[in-house]
Amino acid sequence: MESHLEPEIFAYIQRAAEAKNVETYVIGGYVRDCLLHRGRPKDVDIVAVGSGIELAEAVAALLPHKPKVQVFRNFGTAMLRHGDWEVEFVGARKESYRADSRKPIVEDGTLEDDQKRRDFTINALALGLNKDNFGELLDPFGGVRDLNDGIVRTPLDPGRTYSDDPLRMMRGIRFATQLGFEIEKESFEAISRNAARIEIISQERITDELNKIMMAERPSVGWKLLEETGLLEHFFPELLTLKGVEDVDGQTHKDNFYHTLQVTDNLAATSEDLWLRWAALLHDIGKPVVKRYDKKIGWTFHSHEFVGSKMIPKIFRKLKLPMNEKMKYVKKLVKMSSRPTALSGKEVTDSAVRRLLFDAGEDVGDLMLLCEADMTTQYEWKRKKYLRNYQIVRQKLKEVEERDRIVNFEPPISGEDIMTTFDVPPSRIIGDIKNAIKEAILEGKIKNEREEAWKMMIELASEQGLNPKK
Repeated sequence: MESHLEPEIFAYIQRAAEAKNVETYVIGGYVRDCLLHRGRPKDVDIVAVGSGIELAEAVAALLPHKPKVQVFRNFGTAMLRHGDWEVEFVGARKESYRADSRKPIVEDGTLEDDQKRRDFTINALALGLNKDNFGELLDPFGGVRDLNDGIVRTPLDPGRTYSDDPLRMMRGIRFATQLGFEIEKESFEAISRNAARIEIISQERITDELNKIMMAERPSVGWKLLEETGLLEHFFPELLTLKGVEDVDGQTHKDNFYHTLQVTDNLAATSEDLWLRWAALLHDIGKPVVKRYDKKIGWTFHSHEFVGSKMIPKIFRKLKLPMNEKMKYVKKLVKMSSRPTALSGKEVTDSAVRRLLFDAGEDVGDLMLLCEADMTTQYEWKRKKYLRNYQIVRQKLKEVEERDRIVNFEPPISGEDIMTTFDVPPSRIIGDIKNAIKEAILEGKIKNEREEAWKMMIELASEQGLNPKK
């Protein structure tokens, strides 16, 4: 196991530990990921059977660049940076909890006490850093076995573990999703029993785990586990309204919950953009609101994109997601999520393509990825047909943009141009002329050039009784 401790940072920690005569171990995610051959993480957790803060200061004094030590005395922890490494130090401790809080009562403890307080066996693995046990693996709870078996399991009774700190339920599902592991049966049942306890956790902490789930190779794994354990209904019931299939007169519709998860996985296979993945998860969120049954045509979801886009700000606010350009981006993509599809099944006109380019702007590529991810048909012939149609749309988008420069374009004539030319104050006429020029460009009646736009401006102004000032 010494090979995992080759980076020089561990030699400095060992020297400081020997000088302070303190038992020292690297524990948690670094050890786990090394054993899984997932590379060496650059964030490292160090446990000292003594003062973690004093050990951090001793390490900093030995390092050539004498890094600043950030001390968090309320938590008994300290952190320093060495190159790309971020190392956190803590004293070994044992914890007990009150029923109404996830904040533990903390006491000094042994290494075993510290390993017992860890959330999962695979995160309780420790490597000795002192001279007499350098590289020795300490695994009191069978963490290596669980790594080999692909199991997420708690060191102690799972019911108590999750009740004490309900955030561990989210973390367990996140690890299962990221690592492709299964949650051990007793742990799964304990999460289901304690699901309501998640309500004492801040939404920010919950959403931090959700974002990590979203960035996994297959986010659907986590969202299915959140639904199956009953956690999802406590912080995001809106997503659950997509679940289920109704049958009227023998007419059914697809289960939009599982369809949505498939779309999210499809999108994750083509993009690592977190907010594009959120757009995939939320692209059909308006369907339950507008779902109707018509005897002649069956189930309909008219305007679900528009209704869904209107729901995005409230969802982001509730989930404590950023209420900035990220939210506006997701809202925009949800609103436009069917636009390319409408163009893919028929002859595509330049006018329609220009409008799509204008409305989507720089996000048109992401919009196409979202639409392509929305193909969840089980029929290969149908999937190939849709892909061919989307390729036609993509090619048309490229040709029209190269010719007409529509993405992020501003009409060649500004309101200032109109007011100066005709010596008029701001008024509705100015906006009408600008809008008419924009529409003419999008319809292909004039080129996206100043000369043709200027000529049209003169004509439109003349119709309003305006003449250029002399």
